[in-house]
Amino acid sequence: MAHLLLHASESSTTSDFRSLLWISLIAAGVPLLVGLLNIRIAEVVFLIVGGILLGPQLLGFVNVSESINLLSQMGLGFLFFFAGYELDRAVLGGSSGKLALIGWFSSIAVAVLVVTVLFRTGIISDTLGVAIALTSTALGTLLPLVRDSGRLETAFGRNFMAAGAIGEFGPIVAISVLLGTRSSLMSFAVLLAFLALAVLVALAPRKFLSPNVLSVIEKGHSTSAQTAIRIIVLLLVGLLALASIFSLDLVLGAFAAGIIVRLYLPHGHENRVETKLEGIAFGFFIPLFFVVTGVNLDIKSIIENPSRLLLFFVLLLIVRGLPQMFIYRKSVPDFRERAELSLYIATALPIIVAVTSVQVSAGIMRPANAAALVGAGALSILVFPLAASLISRKSTPSAQDADAVESNAGGNSSVE
Repeated sequence: MAHLLLHASESSTTSDFRSLLWISLIAAGVPLLVGLLNIRIAEVVFLIVGGILLGPQLLGFVNVSESINLLSQMGLGFLFFFAGYELDRAVLGGSSGKLALIGWFSSIAVAVLVVTVLFRTGIISDTLGVAIALTSTALGTLLPLVRDSGRLETAFGRNFMAAGAIGEFGPIVAISVLLGTRSSLMSFAVLLAFLALAVLVALAPRKFLSPNVLSVIEKGHSTSAQTAIRIIVLLLVGLLALASIFSLDLVLGAFAAGIIVRLYLPHGHENRVETKLEGIAFGFFIPLFFVVTGVNLDIKSIIENPSRLLLFFVLLLIVRGLPQMFIYRKSVPDFRERAELSLYIATALPIIVAVTSVQVSAGIMRPANAAALVGAGALSILVFPLAASLISRKSTPSAQDADAVESNAGGNSSVE
């Protein structure tokens, strides 16, 4: 019996490593493909497509076991960790934060009307889950795109960061309070208890970071100890575990971990930890999450009923993107730039994956609708940023960017 169990364990381990090998091949090949062919499409799309091709519904090279799924959850955690890490409290406190809140609640209002119609026509049975999914924004997914383009510190970047943060944090809270098995009041109480513990975790380092401890952490930057990285990973895993214990969505714990780490790490070139964290997250865990998302996608139901996917895709634009065109008309007067911002805000996927996973597991959402929603989110990542980049090429610089160019020109002439 023991021999049979050992053989089964070895077979399972071999299968996991084989799947992990194919996932790693996709993860390593996609940036090479995109870079060599100069493709102006987000890498995420190719990662998802790679997962679809190698998944059990097509070639069957990759199977998602519990071990692979755990690694994928860590990837989702790192995605939301960086969303919380990049969050600037000053951005949320200014006019961009107010507009982001107005924009999200406007999306909720439109979503309520939309899901009511869908429910009455028999297209959906899960109104809450679909409404939450339609009001989300893929901040963590698009953040590298905006940052790599050098627009994170511009007016466009500030507006996107605020709208994206609300478009992630709002749905995360809604998932935790409204989609659990507990009553809404009990879920809210549990959420407050989790947040209180997260605040205690955030304040704890101030009590324990003595000069001796800081010295040890500082020495670890250039040795195999890498103490700071280990502590941050401990914090992330700890808050993910805490969220799981409280039966809250894991992304809430990851988001909180990112915010806490941001409080203690320095900005700018003095931050030696950020690059290492990005290497761990974007080098392995995050691409693995998107490949596994493609593997788990129910392609058969999408092929049998593609109109459902296209419906949710259009609804993402109507519910999340269209209201922003009116809300930002004064803050972003240039129509093309406002359209670009609206397309970015309407892009969604990670929250959709989280919502559909919770609802399908609870038997509330139909698997066909879940697949169509995830497919629509993946399609939004393909289409919306690409359309936004085409608009950006044709648009004129905004007033803020023009001022920056003029200031730089003045600075260069003075040097000469």
